[in-house]
Formats: sequence, structure tokens, C-alpha cells
Amino acid sequence: MFQDFPRLKRSGFGTLSGGRVRWQPAADVYRTPSGWLLKIELAGVAKEEIQVRASGRKVVVAGQRRDSCCDDEFRECQSLEITYCQFERGFELPRDLATARIQTDYRDGMLLVRVTVDGETT
Repeated sequence: MFQDFPRLKRSGFGTLSGGRVRWQPAADVYRTPSGWLLKIELAGVAKEEIQVRASGRKVVVAGQRRDSCCDDEFRECQSLEITYCQFERGFELPRDLATARIQTDYRDGMLLVRVTVDGETT
């Protein structure tokens, strides 16, 4: 059953063109009877900042986490552990997604992406 799953990079960071650092959110990938479920941790990301696209065998989740709490009141940073920047995470699945249905649900900082493929069974 698990042989269909691609190996997912567990690193939290990658690079964009030009050498800029980007954040790669943590994710879980599940095989379902009708396709796949991708669960991506996007705490602090506004729903409007998220894009999901599929092409070929790949699903890409991209967007940006912004720091909406900072204003002129803050003079210096005492600790900075949360990454605020653009992100992108790609998932290559073992099947072409041209006819797949993609449904998303975003709640409590988790993005659920359901990829349903007609005729798919486990």
C-alpha cells in the first residue's frame, strides 16, 4: 500500500530562485480508496493567501504567511522563531491528475486537499 507514496522532504526550508529562503510547511499524505488526502500545516496563513494547483502528476500548494501583528509600537525583536514569507510545497503523486477532482478545506490552520480520481481503488 505505501509503495505508491513519494518520498517527502522533511526539511522545513528550501530556496527560491535568486537564493532567497522560503518556508516549506509540514505535510502528511494519505492514500484513500478514491485517491489521496494531503494535510498541510499552515498556521497563521490567511485563507486568501493560499493557492492550490494540479498539473501532470503534481499538486502544488503555495502562498504567503504575513506577520499581521507587528506595527510601529515594537522597537526591537527579542525572539523570532516564526517564519513569515512565501511558501511552496509540491507533491508528486503516482498518477496523472488531468481528470482528478481537487477539493480543499481550511480549518484551524490545517489545509486539507482531497484528490479524487475516477475509478481509483486501493
